[in-house]
Amino acid sequence: QFVESGGGLVQPGGSLRLSCAASGFTFSSYAMSWYRQAPGKSRELVASITSTGGDTNSADSVKGRFTISRDNAKNTVYLQMNSLKPDDTAVYYCRVLTSRGVYWGQGTQVTVSS
Repeated sequence: QFVESGGGLVQPGGSLRLSCAASGFTFSSYAMSWYRQAPGKSRELVASITSTGGDTNSADSVKGRFTISRDNAKNTVYLQMNSLKPDDTAVYYCRVLTSRGVYWGQGTQVTVSS
């Protein structure tokens, strides 16, 4: 189970930090990812982080602007989003692939608009 928070309305150039608090599985054992889905588009991978947090990857469209991180003591993964653009408007989801399957958060809306 996930509880996502941190979404909202922000002006272009602004920042938001998304949080995804996890429960029900051994959080520290699994890589975590953030995805997003804009209206009329398919869901896309934004960023991922290994179980220890030692390695991360991000989509070219967000490189240099978004940073994924995690706190295994708090069972939480974060997505720091800076220099936001209108094209970043989407519902953002956290995701985990465990030995029992794929699990998604409920999504949090991010809207970038003036």
